[in-house]
Amino acid sequence: MTDPATLRDVARGCVDLVAAEHDRELDWSLESLDVLDEVCAALIADGPLEGDRLRLWRMLAGAYTGEVVIRAYDGACVTRDEDLAITALGVTGFPFNTVQRILTGEPYKSLGSFGRSLPVIADQSKRSP
Repeated sequence: MTDPATLRDVARGCVDLVAAEHDRELDWSLESLDVLDEVCAALIADGPLEGDRLRLWRMLAGAYTGEVVIRAYDGACVTRDEDLAITALGVTGFPFNTVQRILTGEPYKSLGSFGRSLPVIADQSKRSP
């Protein structure tokens, strides 16, 4: 799915499903990643996701998160180590892995933080020797 059109199509599927099943609006902004965090929290309220449900939401939420970050920072979808990733501001990020960690119950993970932290990480990497 490194094709940008495919990523956008899957991301649009996330927008549609979140609206239909959770009555929440995702508007392609970095702030909307906080809304998706709330949806993810609702999804795992009864325990971590598994199987097909995990694979579905990982793909949808990962594509949406990736597309939001790509739009916000003029990035691109890439493949790194056989995994889907995004690159923006000179930083490679793994939104699908972050979603996986959230949906399997790992604490202290946030899609909103994933999106907002990229400029800080890019700045830090420029300062490092």
